[in-house]
Amino acid sequence: MVILEYSVDKPLNREPPLQSLVSSFITTKGYDRNHGPIPHIDPDKHQVKVSGLIKKPLSLSIAQLHSFPQHSVTCALQCAGNRRHTMRTQLKEVDGIDWGEGAVMNCTWRGPLLLSILNAAGLSTPSQPEAHVAFSCFQTEVQDASWYGGSISLSRAMDPLAEVVLALEMNGKPLPINHGFPVRVVVPGVAGARSVKWLDGITVQARESENFYQQLDYKILPPEATDRKSAEEYWGKTPAIMDMPVNSVIAVPGSGGRVGRDGEGFVEVRGYALPGGKDGPVVKVEVSGDEGLTWRECELSKEEGGGKWCWVLWRARVRVEVGKGRRVLSRATDLGGGQQARKPEWNLRGVAYNGYGEVHDLEVV
Repeated sequence: MVILEYSVDKPLNREPPLQSLVSSFITTKGYDRNHGPIPHIDPDKHQVKVSGLIKKPLSLSIAQLHSFPQHSVTCALQCAGNRRHTMRTQLKEVDGIDWGEGAVMNCTWRGPLLLSILNAAGLSTPSQPEAHVAFSCFQTEVQDASWYGGSISLSRAMDPLAEVVLALEMNGKPLPINHGFPVRVVVPGVAGARSVKWLDGITVQARESENFYQQLDYKILPPEATDRKSAEEYWGKTPAIMDMPVNSVIAVPGSGGRVGRDGEGFVEVRGYALPGGKDGPVVKVEVSGDEGLTWRECELSKEEGGGKWCWVLWRARVRVEVGKGRRVLSRATDLGGGQQARKPEWNLRGVAYNGYGEVHDLEVV
């Protein structure tokens, strides 16, 4: 019997303080996002079943997953609702957990590539353009369904450049229980909802997952969907979130703080920036202390092991006038040319918010 920690009614959802989050390029204590309890699974008994449109159904133990060639990828994993509080306060009310700007983690994941597992199973439908690879966790009930699931396109799953892994390790150690031990999916560049934890099923199928969290959540609904009732007609018409947008956040100083200028009238600011989907890495971050009239380019961290899927940590000195109620803005640009807009369009679930990074109500002395 699987031991469960926390509950369906009170799952573990938390994020670290921003100042500690940006203290290291590799995240050791990241956010937790759950829709139900955390299962404590015996790795010696756990099996991942591979089924669907394949020639050879598989049931793989953790030891067998270790026997495949192992691949490491360093990437930022981000909750689709990261920065929801900002959308709620800058635009209008949204429906969802009031995430701040810390629901993101930059880690090194290691395990077999998903395409290695699918090649071992032998695809029987390589040419269906709508085909998906669905992931499932049947270990526990969740808030809105009897199990948790999600899917990505088969073409993405089979693309070696997409680097989708079945992670057995995080930052050189076995996965922590709260991050999916003994095995989870990691889909770089894609909303964290698709990176299913405590993975027990992989299914190649003709269409995307029918799970609640693929069909009735984690979608950027049109602005006409203003409440849960009016949203009903749009769920089936709106695609599931995949690639997350380019983004940046100012972590230090925090809003409402008191900061001193140096002898030249500058304030130091620090933060993180994320590329959009496959278009990384971030190539430029700029900050403004005069409401966007002028912008100053930031210094980006040069980290060993960084790549297209990673965040960048940045710092800059920006000129801000002495006084109360001051504001500093940030914006990022990635290699694909994606750049943050000042304010994106509102959506009911408050997902994929990527307006300018901002700290406000600063007292500058």
